[in-house]
Amino acid sequence: MAELVRAHQVSPVELVEVHLAEINARESSLNAFRMIFAEEAVAEARAAEEALVHTKDGGADRLGPLAGVPVTVKDSFDVAGYATQSGSRLREGHRAAEDAAVVARLRKAGAIVLGKTNTPELLASYETDNLVTGRTNNPWDVERTPGGSSGGEAAAIAAFCSPGGVATDGGGSIRIPAHFCGIAGLKPTPGRISTRGHYPSLGYPGGLTGVAGPMARTAADLRLLFSVLAGFDPEDPFSTPAPAAEHSQERLRLGVWLSFYGVPVDPEITQAIDHAAAFGEALGWDVKLFEPRGLERVPNQWATLFLWLAAALRKVVEGHEKECHPTLLESLAAAPPPPTAEQLLITLAARDRVRAALVRQMQTLDALLMPVASIPAFRHGERQWAIGDGKPIGLFQA
Repeated sequence: MAELVRAHQVSPVELVEVHLAEINARESSLNAFRMIFAEEAVAEARAAEEALVHTKDGGADRLGPLAGVPVTVKDSFDVAGYATQSGSRLREGHRAAEDAAVVARLRKAGAIVLGKTNTPELLASYETDNLVTGRTNNPWDVERTPGGSSGGEAAAIAAFCSPGGVATDGGGSIRIPAHFCGIAGLKPTPGRISTRGHYPSLGYPGGLTGVAGPMARTAADLRLLFSVLAGFDPEDPFSTPAPAAEHSQERLRLGVWLSFYGVPVDPEITQAIDHAAAFGEALGWDVKLFEPRGLERVPNQWATLFLWLAAALRKVVEGHEKECHPTLLESLAAAPPPPTAEQLLITLAARDRVRAALVRQMQTLDALLMPVASIPAFRHGERQWAIGDGKPIGLFQA
């Protein structure tokens, strides 16, 4: 779309209007959006079109790499003048004074924000449902969830209501909705993309696991969005002033990890992994089975860090339980007490050791190919699944 706009083969107004038409046709069954900026988007598209008319050959590049391209934003990022609700009634009355860093970067690149997409309350669920906007459905099967917490973003992109956008991920919130909806998503290295202007805050403790990242329908689109979104932000304490690495090796060395230490995986997902590995071999890549050693305790380390975040959310919810979604209350009630300072220090040290060990083991590899989750998109409200003849697995355990 960006190339077509720069070549004057399609206008920003056409792009915005065709996406708004798709939203109008699909939104009643999807409920993917928290708010839609129809009038603002059309006005911005007309302004972009006018600017393009006055550019000479190649001059459109000065308007930005996403000039005239519509995008969407997860409703956990600030958009100036609007509420950032993150699915919570506790945020009613909020108005953002300025755009979040990622929204500002998208606009600077020439993108046009179509709307904000739905989330679970305070982003604390793998299903997207709340008491403000309601439940978002998977565009492939409305009886199933698009996942969470970036479920609205994934559903909108999969349904062609949006070409791509920006979301967040601390425990699968980009990767799982992308997997459930059949699109592409990237959880980048912490510090690559600023999370300033996000709610809940991704400073401490949220920033220990949570990052901002792009979602789109293809890996090539992720690369373009990442190039726009990434960059140092001195106002974000986690931001890193380091350039992103460029991978130029044509013969990729790919490790295939079929299952996380024997956790059962749906046969169709295993089949998809096998198909992708065979495709890599056909391209001339070096593909081999790989199971790293010493990662068995990583889920426990993640859980310890996430409990710190849960403790912060408990303080927000305390005294307002009647205004909160049952799923949020269940999640917080089921969470053990927050870790002690000693437990946090031990966990952070263990995380660093595990990361270093994994890097050493991957010296002969460029990437890992593995399942995102054991199952495809589940039906709304499900919490246990049987895979083959094995025992049922739950949302957080096998």
